[in-house]
Amino acid sequence: MSCGHKLRCRWFVALLLVIPMIAAAQNIEDRVIEHTFDNGLKLLMMVRHTSPTVAPYIIFKAGSVDEANDSRGIAHMLEHMLFKGTKTVGTKDYEAEKVVLDAIDLIGDQLDAEKAKGKRANMDKIAELEAKLKEKQEEHKQWIVQGEYAEIYTRHGSTGFNAGTSRDWTIYTVELPSNKLELWAMLESDRLKNAVLREFYVEREAVMEERRMGVDTNPGGKLREEFHAAAFRAHPYGMPIIGWPSDISMLNRRKAEEFLRLYYAPNNSIMVIVGDINPPEVIALIERYFGDIPSQPLPPAVTTVEPKQDGERRIEVEFDAEPQVMIGYHKPTAPHFDDYVLDIISAVLSQGRTSRLYKKLIETGLAVSMDTTNGTPGARYNNLFVINGAPLAPNTTADFEGAVYEELEKLKIEPVSEKEFKRILKQVDARFIRDLSSNSGLAWQLASFEAFAGTWRYLVEWRETVHKITPEDIMRVAKTYFTKSNRTVATLVKKQAKSNEEEEGE
Repeated sequence: MSCGHKLRCRWFVALLLVIPMIAAAQNIEDRVIEHTFDNGLKLLMMVRHTSPTVAPYIIFKAGSVDEANDSRGIAHMLEHMLFKGTKTVGTKDYEAEKVVLDAIDLIGDQLDAEKAKGKRANMDKIAELEAKLKEKQEEHKQWIVQGEYAEIYTRHGSTGFNAGTSRDWTIYTVELPSNKLELWAMLESDRLKNAVLREFYVEREAVMEERRMGVDTNPGGKLREEFHAAAFRAHPYGMPIIGWPSDISMLNRRKAEEFLRLYYAPNNSIMVIVGDINPPEVIALIERYFGDIPSQPLPPAVTTVEPKQDGERRIEVEFDAEPQVMIGYHKPTAPHFDDYVLDIISAVLSQGRTSRLYKKLIETGLAVSMDTTNGTPGARYNNLFVINGAPLAPNTTADFEGAVYEELEKLKIEPVSEKEFKRILKQVDARFIRDLSSNSGLAWQLASFEAFAGTWRYLVEWRETVHKITPEDIMRVAKTYFTKSNRTVATLVKKQAKSNEEEEGE
């Protein structure tokens, strides 16, 4: 094919790419194939023969919200540990290794028990146990094959081998040639059946360092953690995913193994496979490798409901950094209709250079950054609508807040114009199509919606519902949730130098 006009040619090629995406979006409900195995494992599949690749994802309803008070951070820690291998992957001789692992556990327990005594702890005993632990960890190294999981996947042409823990779930991802799907099934089923949580205390220190880098010495991370803790006083959404330092320091292999047994059960997970597949063959493959993993009694659901907030909450976080601010409003989660409306409000306020807050804050030079998020810090339970950003000096966080509140008040009294509404819906459709364009993107969407909304069909229902929203809905929802008494505000302020009087008083 030749085109006499380059611009017209590019437009025609782009159209050819977009048309099948739109068609896929329109009939996605007819193309997703579901299968539930006897042990409760739910499998979602979609056939795409556009390339000889496949994206198999596994998501577990096992997030930080599910943790007990004495094991905060265990979901995230377990995610790290499941990259360490099994009885056959990551080891040179598991039977010999196990002897050393048991010795490490025993010393680690003794060390943690002594440290837990606080000021009454015997420091000489701690030093002795730390030396023994280090000695055993050195001995353990002779049996370890570092990074063998990643090396196997890379050798067989995979990309995107990763995992992530949220407050709601933990997900394991990869994309690989379709003729390597059985390799994936073999490796991942082995991870669930025969995981060996080796190098636990080494990894525990790595997580502590991750926390120091991502929270304790990071102004944005510290502000978010304190903001969520202030907004949620009862619900576990107020707890950090990574855990508090004292929690991390007391995690052990037994806690991780018990969390693995209960929360990584097949009846508490969803498997999504998108790409160049034959569904009957896939069902048989999954049955062969995962069908013998026993189901478990489902863990108790979180029943704590965050009480209604009766008054604005404000906190300051001192940090040697430029000011930042986070403003959050409590609101319901999906499938409540108001959650859909707040998705559109978020787009009106911050999506693109034509959005209201971009014009109000960035174009005027009032702020260096701004963003809005509907549905944080999780989506399985009622959550927050959040506006955050950083003022540009000499403007202050108070100036930033004032400008934001002006725009929120306009949403209550001025209907969004038809022109603006059409622009937002066009952006929504473009993003919807873009998110479904790749195997990995679609696998992610199906897995996450099935996990937090209870059905992957929310993916289709969401698009249909947002097109029914009216300007009147936006005004009503803005009036309902954007109130001072429903607001939590956290500001990052520069730590002030202590005066001489304060220093003398210490």
